Amino acid sequence: MDLSSSGHRPQVLIHDPTLRDGHHAVGHQLDSDQLHAYAEAANSAGVPVVEVGHGNGLGASSLQIGRAKLPDESMLKAVREALTDSRMGVFMAPGWGTADDLRAAVAHGADVVRIAAHCTEADVSERHLGVVRDLGAEAQGVLLMSHMASPGQLAEQCAQLAKFGAQAVGIMDSAGHYLPADVTERVHAIAGAVDVPVIFHGHNNLSLAVANSIAAIEAGARIIDATARGFGAGAGNTQLEVLVAVLERRGFDTGIGLREVLHAADVAEARLMKAQPVIDSVSVVSGLAGVFSGFKKPVLETARREGVDPLDLFFALGERHVVAGQEDLIADVARQLKGAR
Repeated sequence: MDLSSSGHRPQVLIHDPTLRDGHHAVGHQLDSDQLHAYAEAANSAGVPVVEVGHGNGLGASSLQIGRAKLPDESMLKAVREALTDSRMGVFMAPGWGTADDLRAAVAHGADVVRIAAHCTEADVSERHLGVVRDLGAEAQGVLLMSHMASPGQLAEQCAQLAKFGAQAVGIMDSAGHYLPADVTERVHAIAGAVDVPVIFHGHNNLSLAVANSIAAIEAGARIIDATARGFGAGAGNTQLEVLVAVLERRGFDTGIGLREVLHAADVAEARLMKAQPVIDSVSVVSGLAGVFSGFKKPVLETARREGVDPLDLFFALGERHVVAGQEDLIADVARQLKGAR
């Protein structure tokens, strides 16, 4: 039996940010050989889109959130050379990246460009989505920390992204906070508000990333993000090889060879990561509190330094609705907790 044969099954496009989101787990320190090795394996498996870059996207390498081992152009070159069939994707959040970063990325062979915005701030993406369209790449718009907005708000924001030229729109469960019913309600609302494919990107803090991805598909999403071995910040992302297997059982066509993607996951484990993501106590609390998974390491470091409980620190950060880029607040909140004892 050819495990990747499809017939006339409904299609789901898998977008693989292993080489971008996974960077969070290793301090953005992947080298060219590592990037090339995984990209080559993903390409051989038939993964449609392989995304690469600093964990926070184009132009984000900095002292505040971590300097990448390689500049953006070196990462793009290493992956582009390995992708003979798969498309190459990049991610950019306005404020970290610029239009010049987008032009450079497309010049280095980026086919799919995602512009990210906070879940209630789609308007900041208008100029950059226009730049991507003008450059001839596929423009996508995604909303970060989407649990902070209602289904109706997310639908309105995604409709705005589509109006700005996004050819696919969707939501990221940046904190791994959702239950399947939450995803169903949100994706259904978005799918009813736009005429472009809907994206869902899950994190695994509550061990629900695959279940949430299936809920998204059943509610109308047609682009699902997943990483090899779940490689990503904190508890990790939706696990690519598991998702492909589950979708195979559910009768969906991903175009990805199961045996080949299992091999790609083995390559990722051997070449990219020091350890596979685990759902530890801090990850669970991060998901419950609705705090970006990428805060795990700085929260643990700050909690040790200030002598406070990291679980209390996560809940306090969640109450303040912190988002990626506000890492400087971690120390302030920790000192407040310490002073309140």
